[in-house]
Amino acid sequence: MPEKKEQAISYKGHQLVRCGNTIYYGDMAEEFVVMLQVLSTSKVNDMAVAGKIQVQLMATDPDLPMNERILKKSDKVGLYNAMDIAAIWLERAFADKQA
Repeated sequence: MPEKKEQAISYKGHQLVRCGNTIYYGDMAEEFVVMLQVLSTSKVNDMAVAGKIQVQLMATDPDLPMNERILKKSDKVGLYNAMDIAAIWLERAFADKQA
């Protein structure tokens, strides 16, 4: 029987990749990506729920030093608020690049 491929998760047309407490929003092959780091969690009905999240809009250019890659940075409470600002920043970064 053929093996099932796991479908990638996306939000508003951009890919989401999770590695531990870090979520990358966007495609690393593109010019920009948003990194979300879960800084705190709380238990709700035996489930870990994200609390404080650091959101960073980053350039993916490997030739830039790390401090120059970070274009915007903010702390948000809750994953919804963090994803909301991440989507806005990513869309504006691509729109500004095309203009």
